[in-house]
Amino acid sequence: MERLKERMKLAKKALTSFDEALGLPYSKIVRDAAIQRFEFTLEALWKLAQRYLLLQEGLEIGSPKGVIRGCFQAGLLTEDQTNILLRAVDDRNLTVHTYNESLAENIFKNLSQYQPVLNNLYNRLAYSDTP
Repeated sequence: MERLKERMKLAKKALTSFDEALGLPYSKIVRDAAIQRFEFTLEALWKLAQRYLLLQEGLEIGSPKGVIRGCFQAGLLTEDQTNILLRAVDDRNLTVHTYNESLAENIFKNLSQYQPVLNNLYNRLAYSDTP
């Protein structure tokens, strides 16, 4: 249970940082920072959800996309939210190529779509009936 609480703290801190970056006026530096914060936010959140699914649902899942599908199965995400987060994982996998300006711009444009879904998932996990 302590690991779950620790993951909650890390995910909340990452989300706060991500939200902050998206609230800044646009520049290439802000774009790149927001993409970096998106990467570690998604990482923190899927690992939180992974731990939650293991403890609450008995689901042992090892991949980000598997965890997102597990969240849908557990009723934590709608079908639309699931599809958005699956695309977020695809974008996260492309972030190593952000030296490509057009790719970086496309990923940055998608971040505002991912942000509310990531926050919603966190809230669902944080305020659920955990022991």
